[in-house]
Amino acid sequence: MKICNLASGSSGNSTYIQTKKYQILIDLGKTKKYLVEQLASIGVNYEDIDYVFLTHTHDDHISALNVFLKNHKATLVLSREMYKQLRDIDKIEHVLVYDDNPVIENLNITTYKMSHDAGDTRAFVIEENGSSIVYITDTGYLNGKYFNSLKGKTAYYIECNHDIEMLTHGPYPIYLQKRILSDFGHLSNKFTGMYLSKLINNNTNYIMLMHLSEKNNNEKIALATVKEALRDNDTSNIKIECCKPNTHGEVINI
Repeated sequence: MKICNLASGSSGNSTYIQTKKYQILIDLGKTKKYLVEQLASIGVNYEDIDYVFLTHTHDDHISALNVFLKNHKATLVLSREMYKQLRDIDKIEHVLVYDDNPVIENLNITTYKMSHDAGDTRAFVIEENGSSIVYITDTGYLNGKYFNSLKGKTAYYIECNHDIEMLTHGPYPIYLQKRILSDFGHLSNKFTGMYLSKLINNNTNYIMLMHLSEKNNNEKIALATVKEALRDNDTSNIKIECCKPNTHGEVINI
């Protein structure tokens, strides 16, 4: 499989995944122009996208949805609750609605319900030929019942939204701070590191930190906090990086 984050942050989110049979986007939170250009820069024609999966229906994850999928062959894949939340969904020609997990031939994908103030929010695990991608963004916490299922995967693309001290001493009003810190908000650097310390093992090669706040976080602090949380884990063969808000990251082959 190949995976490349195209954008990650409060200004928009999207990630490209290529399996043996399919080309996939997770979320369409940028303009169509931006997404087309970023895909082209990694050698992908946007018209070749087969599926678009949604994590949830907040605007920074769906802003290009109707424009991107207009007259496009790609199938929009979303949960029943997300389907109910979206307007103008009938204008999209190909839609696959699921309750628990989407069933797609030759694609091994599992969804997990996250805790976020967007109604139904999903994380994904995609597996192929012994390699696996975990994709978790926009959640206030990670339920312990998922730990065994998420453990020991090849690559973790996971939210690392804020530094708690920066948030609580920053410009955001108290009500917004409480929302972000709540069980329906976003993962802090501290908790992302703690969760990763329970999930990674010798099978893990990549950790990509996503959705960093531009006001309440920075790459240096996020990386330092996560690496400190992993000090008792063997990370000698793990590449740990931050995804960017306005440009694509490295194309990873797993």
